[in-house]
Amino acid sequence: MLIESPDIKIFAGSSGAAFAKKMCKYLGTELGASEVIHFSDGNVFIRVKETVRDKDVYVVLPIGLDPNNELVELLFWMDSFKRASAHSVTAIIPYFGYAKGDKKDEPRVSIRARVCADCLEVAGADRAITMDLHSPQVQGFFKIPVDHLLALPILCEYISHMDIMENLVVVSPDAGFAKDARKYANFLGKPVAIGDKTRSGHDENAHILELIGDVNGKNCLIVDDFTISGGTLIEVAHMLKERGAKRIIACLGHIMLREKGVRAIMQSPIEYVISTDSVDNPYIVGYDKFIIVSVAPLFAEAVYRIHERESVSDLFDRVPVKVKDDLPETPTERYER
Repeated sequence: MLIESPDIKIFAGSSGAAFAKKMCKYLGTELGASEVIHFSDGNVFIRVKETVRDKDVYVVLPIGLDPNNELVELLFWMDSFKRASAHSVTAIIPYFGYAKGDKKDEPRVSIRARVCADCLEVAGADRAITMDLHSPQVQGFFKIPVDHLLALPILCEYISHMDIMENLVVVSPDAGFAKDARKYANFLGKPVAIGDKTRSGHDENAHILELIGDVNGKNCLIVDDFTISGGTLIEVAHMLKERGAKRIIACLGHIMLREKGVRAIMQSPIEYVISTDSVDNPYIVGYDKFIIVSVAPLFAEAVYRIHERESVSDLFDRVPVKVKDDLPETPTERYER
């Protein structure tokens, strides 16, 4: 058992139950008792079914596949704990979907990430823990502490045991993710190639104009923070094939695909899509192209370190041994077994 203090409690929102249970298993603690009721008129009702007075409370709820309802539910969780006299309330948001709205790049538009940050603070959040924000500057929208975890170390740890490492090139789908792609490349000790992407509007379709870098005869790892439609990944994959790439793997911090995107990925040159369980995505279940690496132990380790007043930044560069032990088998390892 890592967490022995009775003063810490972890609760789960509607779409965060599976993730929260994995965190509790890692920490050796029990999930807090609560209930969420969704009424027929669309209203949501939160009830905490045990005392949280003077306790440090953590509630797990991604803002993911149902972002508007999940955000409102999270606000009600914050308010419930504050009114129940919790000592502190931490919002654990494995995927913060509104982080995409990080700037006013058109006339008369909202900076949505800032609005969400303000709402969470007003509702009573004392701290937030999230992962792979679309833009790191979103941390600055909060006045409360925000621990911004990275999926990169745990994903790279998994990839390093796959049979694609020989002649591997890390590929960024656009210049915007090139800096992060280089972090993946440095972690794996591999070169980088960069796509030149353009997008005509707010639809999810992008067009890859050019590819900078040599991929002929190479295995390619396309890296990105998330995908909604899979369009960019597929277009990059086709260009890589045209340039002579051998095997193509995609690696994402978050996977937001629905039925149409899943079908498109299944018909694409992409061999596997490796991502995390930051969102409990039912649309990918049963499709063997999708490999999910759990980051719940990573979040649990962060909670432990926060509780013990230890550094969290160490998690940006390496994967703790106990977290490594929870990594799934690679396809080759499964086959050999």
